[in-house]
Formats: sequence, C-alpha cells, structure tokens
Amino acid sequence: MKVIKRDGRAVDYDRSKIKIAIEKANKEVTAKQKASKDDINGIIEYIESLDKKRMLVEDIQDIIEEKLMELDKYELAKKYIVYRYTRALVRKSNTTDESILGLIRNENKELAEENSNKNTMLASTQRDYIAGEVSRDLTKRLLLPEKISKAHEEGVLHFHDADYFIQPIFNCCLINIEDMLDNGTVMNGKLMESPKTFQVACTITTQIIAAVASNQYGGQSVDLKHLGKYLRKSYDKFKQELTEEYKDKLSEELIEEITQTRLRTELRQGVQTIQYQINTLMTTNGQAPFVTLFLHLEKDDPYIKENAMIIEEVIKQRYEGIKNEKGVFITPAFPKLVYVLDEHNCLKGGEYDYLTKLAVKCSAKRLYPDYISAKKMRENYEGNVFSPMGCRSFLSPWKDENGNYKFEGRFNQGVVSINLPQVAIVADGDEEKFWKLLDERLELCKEALMCRHYALLGTKSDISPIHWQYGAIARLPKGEKIDKLLYGGYSTISLGYIGIYEMTKLMKGVSHTTPEGHDFAVKVMKHLKETVTRWKKETNIGFALYGTPAESLCYRFARIDKERFGTIPDVTDKGYYTNSYHVDVREQIDAFEKLRFESEFQSISTGGAISYIEIPNMRHNLKALEDVVKFIYDNIQYAEFNTKSDYCHVCGFDGEIIINDNLEWECPNCGNKDKNKMNVTRRTCGYLGENFWNEGKTKEIKARVLHL
Repeated sequence: MKVIKRDGRAVDYDRSKIKIAIEKANKEVTAKQKASKDDINGIIEYIESLDKKRMLVEDIQDIIEEKLMELDKYELAKKYIVYRYTRALVRKSNTTDESILGLIRNENKELAEENSNKNTMLASTQRDYIAGEVSRDLTKRLLLPEKISKAHEEGVLHFHDADYFIQPIFNCCLINIEDMLDNGTVMNGKLMESPKTFQVACTITTQIIAAVASNQYGGQSVDLKHLGKYLRKSYDKFKQELTEEYKDKLSEELIEEITQTRLRTELRQGVQTIQYQINTLMTTNGQAPFVTLFLHLEKDDPYIKENAMIIEEVIKQRYEGIKNEKGVFITPAFPKLVYVLDEHNCLKGGEYDYLTKLAVKCSAKRLYPDYISAKKMRENYEGNVFSPMGCRSFLSPWKDENGNYKFEGRFNQGVVSINLPQVAIVADGDEEKFWKLLDERLELCKEALMCRHYALLGTKSDISPIHWQYGAIARLPKGEKIDKLLYGGYSTISLGYIGIYEMTKLMKGVSHTTPEGHDFAVKVMKHLKETVTRWKKETNIGFALYGTPAESLCYRFARIDKERFGTIPDVTDKGYYTNSYHVDVREQIDAFEKLRFESEFQSISTGGAISYIEIPNMRHNLKALEDVVKFIYDNIQYAEFNTKSDYCHVCGFDGEIIINDNLEWECPNCGNKDKNKMNVTRRTCGYLGENFWNEGKTKEIKARVLHL
C-alpha cells in the first residue's frame, strides 16, 4: 500500500508509524485508558485488511480515532486528536512576527540580501517588506493548499513571489509603449496625449514605467524603437521653426546644421531623462523600477536612422555611468540594456557595426548591455525577434485575430520552480524511481501554478487601470474582467527549474557536459518541455519552460537539501546548485565552448533562458570581447557578461583600481590602499579560458598581464 502524504508524495506504508503514534498518546493517559499491544495490532490489522493500494494519511488517522473510541478509549482518543490538531497548528503557525521585527531592527539578513535593488534601511522599503511578509504568511497558512505550502517549505518546489500572492497582480510584461505613446494614456485620472517631441516622449515613457512597476511585482521591458518617430518629430519641429524664422537670412546648409545641433541636445537630454528618472523614481515597492530597455534596429524600420542615434546615446550614457552621492561615476542597476545583434551590426562589415563596437566597449566597463542574437532567436520563435520580459523570461509566439504576431502588451502570470537535484537525491540512482517521482512533482508544480492562475481569474480591470484600461497591457472597459487575457497563450505561466548539472551528477555520476550526462540532461529537459506543452493543450493556458534566473533560489534549494539529506559531494557540499541548465562554474571549459554547449538547452527552454560568461577585466583588450560577441551572434540566442568589478568601499568608486609604483592597490578617487576595503578584479590578458590569480607575480601584476 502507498500512503499519500500532505505534500502529495506517495510513500510506502509503514505499520510501525501507527504503533509509535498511539504509544505516544498512551504515555499521557491513565493505565485504564492505555491501548494494549493487542488493541494496537487490531487497529493496524483492520487498516491493512482494507486492502487498498493507496490511502491518504488523513484517512488513516481518522480510522485510528474511530477504533480507539470503539474500544472505549475516549481519553486516549482525545489525546490522539489533540496531538494531531497541535501538529496541524504547528504547520499553520503564524511566522511573521520575528521576521518583521528582525526587518525593522535590520537583523533579517535573508530579506536584506533577497533583492539587491531594495534598501531595507528605508522606511518605504520596510513598509513593502512588511506587507510582503504578511502576504507570505497568509499565503502559506490560508491561501495555498497545505501540500503545496509543505512542498515549498521542504524545497520540493519554490512558489515564487509569495510576498505578493495576496493581491491579484502578475509577474512581468512587455509594455505596449507604442500604443500608449501614439494613442495617449491616463495616469491618476489625468489624460496624457501623444507627445509632440522626443523629450516629452521620454518623460512620459518614464512616468509609464513607474506607474506600471507600482502595480506588478516583476520586471518590464520597453522597446526603444518606438521613440524613433518622436525624434523625427523633434527634427521636423526644429527645422520648421528655423526655416520660418531664418529662411531669408541663413542658407539651407546652416539651417540644417543648427537643426542637427538642437536635435543632438534634445537627444542627449531625453536619454538622460530616461536614465536618471528610472534611477531616481521610487515606486510603491520601495525601489527603482525593474526595467529593461530593448535596443533593436529593424532593417525595414522607417525610423532606423533615428533609432540608431537613440541607441548610440543610450550606450554612451551607460558607459559614462551615473554619479553617486559622492560624485563618483558608478554603474546603475537599472535600466537593464539588451542589445540585439543582427546582420547589419554583428561585426561582419555591417552598416551599424560601430554601435556594436560601442556596446562592447560599454560591456567591458559596465557589463551591460546583454546580447541577443536575432539569427538564433528567429530559429527558436517562428522568425520573430522581441524583448525578454524584464530581463530573462520570454513569451511564446501568439497571433491576433488578423494573423499578426503580437508580443508587446503581453505578460507572465507567475512562476513555480522544481528542485531537480532533490528528485535525484530521493531516487538514489534508480532511474525508474526518478522518472516516476519527477512526474509526481511536476503535477504538484502544475497544481501550484494553477493557484497562480486562479488568483488572477476574475480580476477586474479597475485593479490597475494603467495595465488593463489605458494601454500597458490592454484597453478594457471599466469593470471588465481580464479573464480572456489569461487563456489562449496570450499570457504565459512558467515552470522554472534548478540544477540540471547536480541532477545529472547524482543520476549518472558525471557532468551534463559529458556524452552520457548530456543525453540524460537533454532527455530530462525535453520531458519538461513536453510536460508544459501537454498542460497547455489540456488547459488552454500558456504554460512555458523557464530557465529560472533566481540566483538566491540556487542557494535556498541547496541549503534545504543539505539540512534534509546531509552533505553530498559536488551537490550539497558547495552551498549552491547550478542555475537551470548552466555549466557548473568549476568545470574546465572555455567561454566559447560553454556558449556552444548551452545553446542547445536554450532552444528547449523557450519560456526563458540566458547564458553567462565569466570574464576578467577586458577594458584593454576589446578585440577579444568583440570575438565573443561575434560568436554569440552565430551560436547562441541570449548571453551576458559577468565579473566582479573593481569597487572601493570607502568612497564608492566603481572603476579600475590602479596599482601604484609601490605595487599597492590604490583607489584613484580617494587614495584608499586598504585591500580589505576594496574589491579588485583579476588582471589578465583577455584569455577567456581558466585564469588564476597569483599574488607572487609582482612583475606581471605591474604590467597587468598574466599568462598562466
């Protein structure tokens, strides 16, 4: 017989557990009320005589209570009932008190590190976190089925963003900025008409971004190609004004020159408005908006020249950075930048290669932008190129009633992630058990995701007018439900996953970069993809497979599993699980091979995927970085660079820490020489394989070149 536990797991029936439970209650009653060994065996034999293949643990407990009362063991039955009720209360206990008080006292380290963009010292941020903790507690105790809450606590799955689940709001989206700018929008009951100039268009865009961020919990993306027409409007306005005023006094050439000068000023100020507004506006979440700017030049765009100018200015200003309170230029967290590589700018002699060279220079200093290959994306998304939602989550292709693909104005309903290494730990190398357990837990994930869906179902457009009534997502009438946007694949709902590498090591004893490991990992990935495809057909809801970018979840799952299953070499002993399908950071693999290998997994994980390249300080070797960017275009859909940049903790300087004549690290801004108060990247020649830092190589340090 199989016993179905509260979290939905099926475990083997164990008669000793019934005996232990009754004997615990026996200890708390008088001798007359105690159940004898024969009484206990009789209860056990009755349960077994039912000859059922599956029983709920609650049904077994009900039978025990009934049998004890039939034996006139009322006091014992009462003790058993009270014990059972007490255990239920423990499972449902309110856990917010210490968490909230720890937050106020700035002692809640987990919350403080959860979101690098939130400062838990601020009252506004604390207010959002307090609301979030209350939501998380109510979600766990009341809003979710007990088996899902238990599965979340035990690391079977992760129910993302429980701190916002109490509200009918969604995850992330692509703002339909074209509609909102062209047709106007409404904010706080005030009409904002279509802008007449680029500067005004930039201002309205940032106001839209802030309003959208305040009414959802995930990221958002804006495609800057829609601003090109407004730069053209500014040009036409300046040209007309100058022509009308000076046509008889100045030559056409001089009028054009002055027009271009004014336009460049307008361009610089407009982009500066976007950058500074995003970084200085605070949403009701107590943080700057989590927004991504999509930098894409489309070949047939009538405003391609203007959009090239906008992209160039955005990258230049990102390269420069933003001054912090000490006046030092630093890299802002937002907006994220995603730059599209296409035929005309993939560093193969295209007209817009100069933009990509500028982007590479910016990446070497600021790590942004990220890169999308239009070539590879078209292969994966029916010929389309579009922005990720916020940063890494992708929509599935969807066509409107006219048969046209539509991406902007769509959104993600929410995410639940499965802990793949834990499935492998429990399976203990038994593949038959692995696949059976995987399917059981996937169904549990589906049930958790449906909770996300049902939480949105029936929501009226009035909950967030900026989203549902005034164009960010739709233009529904007041009072209308959003339900039609939750079906048919218009919006997605995502199954995330963590730890393909560790899962493969546990089941096959090798990494997924080996032939045997690769075949098993791909088989699992394809099974995940087939499962969400089946769910989509069964429900008419846009289920998608999402390579979860939740770095903190990699640590949470590993911590839980270490506590539950102990130290497992190369699995729980590291303190983290490898994100999604990524190659483990300790593997001996160069950047190019890593990208080539992970590309196959990206094409399966179409609901969201990105690959990271760990790079050293590349500011003095841009050619090497350009080679990687060219490789990205031909080999992988989405990649970003990652490194630990130099940083001075004394003054906040975010640049390159110099090495003075005494071979000491020195901050060029404040003169700090204390290594303990600065982060310093490894100085390398630009080789993108495995690099090691060697403190003893003083000559090479001084030359800032290491060949090891």
